[in-house]
Amino acid sequence: MTVTTAPTVKICGLQSVEVLKSIVHLPIAHIGFVFAPSKRRVTPEKAAELIEVLHEQGVNGQERPLAVGVFVNPGEEELQGILSVAPLDVVQLHGQETPAFCQWVRDTFGAKVFKSVSISKTEATPPTPEAVAAQLDPFIGSVDAVLLDTFDPVYGGGSGTTFAWDCIPVYQAWAREAGVALLVAGGLKPDNVDQLIETYHPDGVDVSSGVETDGVKDIAKITAFVERVTRK
Repeated sequence: MTVTTAPTVKICGLQSVEVLKSIVHLPIAHIGFVFAPSKRRVTPEKAAELIEVLHEQGVNGQERPLAVGVFVNPGEEELQGILSVAPLDVVQLHGQETPAFCQWVRDTFGAKVFKSVSISKTEATPPTPEAVAAQLDPFIGSVDAVLLDTFDPVYGGGSGTTFAWDCIPVYQAWAREAGVALLVAGGLKPDNVDQLIETYHPDGVDVSSGVETDGVKDIAKITAFVERVTRK
C-alpha cells in the first residue's frame, strides 16, 4: 500500500494575535507575515509580537509553525532592519530577486528562502521542461522551496485568484529533481483545495484570502482548510 504524506499548510497574512492563538494548535507548518505593500501588511514590531506566540507554542519541545516573512524586491537594509526586530525562519520573495540575492539571504540570516514564481491567469499552455529549467536552474542551492502563485500586476502575488493548474506537473518534476519543495498558492480555499491535492500532489499549499470573511481571517474557515488538507 502506498502511503502519501499530506501537503504542508501555510496560512498567510496573519495580523491578529487573537486569531493566531486560536489556530496555532492546528497542524500548520508555516505562518506568513506580509511586509510587502498589501492590506495585510504588518510592521516589524507587530510581526515580532505574533512570532512570540509561535515561540511560546514551541516551548517544551512542541513543534511550532515557522514564521515566514513575505517580501517583494526588498533591499538588503530593509531585510536587515526587519529581521533585527522580527526573527523570521523563512524569507519568501515575490519579486525579481536574483539567485545571488537568495543566497545572500540564506548566508546572512540563516533563514530558509522560498522563491515565488508568478503564473499568468491567461497563460494558455504549460511551459516546457526546458523553459522551466532555464528559469529555475540558477536558483538550485540558493532556495528551499518554489511557490507557484497567480501573477498580480500590483503586488506580484496574493491576488486571491487561481491559475491554470495544468502547469503544476512540469514545475513539480523540476522541484523533485532539484531537491526542493513545491508549494502552490493562488485562490485556494476549503472547497477547492481537495481537488488540487488529489490531482497534483503539491508538497505544500498556501492560503490567505480564501480563509477570510470580509477581509478578516476566519477561524472556522482556517480550521476547515487545514482539515481538508491534512484529513485531521
